[in-house]
Amino acid sequence: MRNHSLHRFSIRIALLGLTCCIAAAAYAQTAAAPVAAASSPRQQIQPVDFIVAVVNSEVITQRELLSRLSDVEKRLSAQGGAMPPRGQLQKQVLERMIVERAQAQLAKESGVAIDDTMLDRGLTRIAEQNKLTLVQLRAQLEHDGMNYASFREDIRREMLTQRLREREVDNKVQVLESEVDNYLAAEKNTQATQELNVAQILITTPENASPEQLLQRRERAEDVLRQLKTGGDFAKLAAVYSDSTDALQGGDLGWRAGDRLPELFVTAVASLQPGQVSALVRSNNGFHILKLLGRRSAGAASIAALPAVQQTHVRHILIKLNQVVTANDARRKLLEIKDRLDHKAATFEELAKLYSNDLSASKGGDLGWVYPGDTVPEFERAMDKLKPGEISEPVETPFGFHLIEVVERKTDDASKERQRQAARQALRERKIQEATDDWMRQVRDNAYVEYRNDQD
Repeated sequence: MRNHSLHRFSIRIALLGLTCCIAAAAYAQTAAAPVAAASSPRQQIQPVDFIVAVVNSEVITQRELLSRLSDVEKRLSAQGGAMPPRGQLQKQVLERMIVERAQAQLAKESGVAIDDTMLDRGLTRIAEQNKLTLVQLRAQLEHDGMNYASFREDIRREMLTQRLREREVDNKVQVLESEVDNYLAAEKNTQATQELNVAQILITTPENASPEQLLQRRERAEDVLRQLKTGGDFAKLAAVYSDSTDALQGGDLGWRAGDRLPELFVTAVASLQPGQVSALVRSNNGFHILKLLGRRSAGAASIAALPAVQQTHVRHILIKLNQVVTANDARRKLLEIKDRLDHKAATFEELAKLYSNDLSASKGGDLGWVYPGDTVPEFERAMDKLKPGEISEPVETPFGFHLIEVVERKTDDASKERQRQAARQALRERKIQEATDDWMRQVRDNAYVEYRNDQD
């Protein structure tokens, strides 16, 4: 927890200096005003920027807030629908910026970063998904009135959050074998899988919340529900009130198979017709209000009917990044290791035991047989390009840098183990949504936040 008294004192001392600098700038500007007026009567004094919030040891200024608010308003306007009141939307945007700033600080402490090369690759993928070149994507954004530099930084923030989330959340989500057994037993009685398009408004509750805090948050959620029942626009209310990551997208979670959504969500919307809203749904993270946007059949999707796929026996050497080991250090170390492997100076197993930074090191880096989707996309793409016996160049993923060796490949049918793996993945995706909201709540709760200029 960073909000202890010594830390607050040091922050305020630092901010006092910044405030003095701002005040000095304002004084200098005021003192110079008569001269400026004399030389240019029409020249107007520009307002001085000021602090609206402190997040740990960093500040968010009014200029930053208004710039982000302008971008959000343009995006919401492009999506259509009613625009939330500007004052309420500004508070929601500020809260999102506070969480982002706290996440960025945590990422820096953890050695997670998105450099320009990685960002450009991400932007290229976005352009390709929209059947555009990067130049065409930029032109389209500017045509829509969006600043390309701001868009780049938005994508950098999203990629940073994703990497941090993969490290802090996804890897910690566990699925018990008993849960897999229950899933497969239920799946045998399911002839078809439904896909659901659900939107949510989440009112979070603090960890270890007091009865008074719980009552306050419940009353807030009930007020939102009353507004919805009297004709309030769901997307607009989500943008104003929801604490979830999808708030500024109207709370829309997108189309997902029912087994990829939290079970309590599926239960809550089971009897709803498209367009209807659920009662309050209580979870460990807070109070949810769900709207069923659509329901459709995904057709026969039984795990037992899975087609044959290629399976890969793979091993790796992983160098993780931290405050001491940089990306360049990790890449350089792996190139040295690869050189030793190329010259037969040591075996892959020996070097993995010496240098790899994960649990597979004790097994010589052996990850066993993996199916498509078992590893992160960056790892899988590099692995799929290798022939058996071939070793990759250093490959970057959210976990660090890897050397990858494909030992052998085979084609596997829908074996019992693969059925269990598919069930395990479905259950993981179901849990990740709730775990992500819980993690974001903890990041926010653990940050020292001080509002300025009457922001609350």
